[in-house]
Amino acid sequence: MASFNRVVLMGNVTRDPELRYIPSGKAVTDLGLAVNERRKLPSGEWGEETTFVDITLWDRNAEVAGEYVTKGSPVLIEGRLKLETWEKDGKKNSKLKVIGDRLVLLGGRSGEGGRGEGGGRSGRPVRAGSGGRHADADAPSTDGPSGGYDGDSSSAGGGDDDIPF
Repeated sequence: MASFNRVVLMGNVTRDPELRYIPSGKAVTDLGLAVNERRKLPSGEWGEETTFVDITLWDRNAEVAGEYVTKGSPVLIEGRLKLETWEKDGKKNSKLKVIGDRLVLLGGRSGEGGRGEGGGRSGRPVRAGSGGRHADADAPSTDGPSGGYDGDSSSAGGGDDDIPF
């Protein structure tokens, strides 16, 4: 039977990316992502559950994240799951993380549109991917929608069951 390992996550970055270069010259960045999910609780009330995910980005994705992403930035990550295992003090440890193949910046750049720190929601998404093609990060923004979900439930139609894609 064939296998398939793909994951798509959208959330907010939990810490500033840590851009570094390995001895071969490849860029690598580690960042955290908080993914929120609203669900109905057994009591009938709506509650929110947050999942924290560690992400590793390589090459151009890592450089773009290091330059444009800060704590709190809304991003979309597409990649694959990887289980890391290690032994410390005789105890086996493991951690499931995401190796990002595609990074999409969903918010505007800082200083745009007067919406305060972190930019507004009117900027075009910046795409960086392993396909060697990404949008120009310095392209002018439009006053239209950002092309991505901005976390504001009113822009997603206002319904509790609306999917922001």
